[in-house]
Amino acid sequence: MPTITAIEPQRNHRRVNIHLDGEFAFGLNRIVAARLTTGQEINNEMVDQLQLEDAREGAYQQALLLLSYRDRSELEIRQNLQKHEYPDPVIGHVLARLREEGMANDERFAQTWVENRGTFRPRSRRALRMELQRKGLDDDAIQTALREVNEDALAYDAAMKRARRFRTLDWTGFREKMSAHLARRGFPHSVVMDTVTRVWKETHTEGNPIDDEDMT
Repeated sequence: MPTITAIEPQRNHRRVNIHLDGEFAFGLNRIVAARLTTGQEINNEMVDQLQLEDAREGAYQQALLLLSYRDRSELEIRQNLQKHEYPDPVIGHVLARLREEGMANDERFAQTWVENRGTFRPRSRRALRMELQRKGLDDDAIQTALREVNEDALAYDAAMKRARRFRTLDWTGFREKMSAHLARRGFPHSVVMDTVTRVWKETHTEGNPIDDEDMT
């Protein structure tokens, strides 16, 4: 049975090289190698298990790095790990671990996504649904996240964020520009028209008056 003759640090301080019978055999994450000692005998089955644990730990650390930037859906985590060429069984193990630790939660992700959109880039219920579907969320998670969405309020917020750019336009130009802006964010025609009229009245000065008849 091969014997561990050296455990040497790599340039990557998180990993070490394992030497068996005086020759390099494989690398391991320090966490996985922590229980190994020089002089320890190790068979092929143990090597396979260590390398599996190493792959799992590597995938887990990569997932944590991804999550350090922002919350992610399970599909986003899976796709990132696939890009780094981790096998599906390892990815499945890591996702299960992240769920257990509360770090992968599609319901929470969907709610956070909708709230952030409402704060920074308001858009329609339909647009939000499409975004969440692309993130791999199931219907139940999407329905729950969209339950409290108020399209009138979101359209108003989106319009007010853009209104300053259109302050010098007359009613016709304002209506065309703002309607296009809201339509690109997925708001239905009825919401767009009501919002455009409301925001015009709230943001334009007496120097740009319009009659109600002009708004038809």
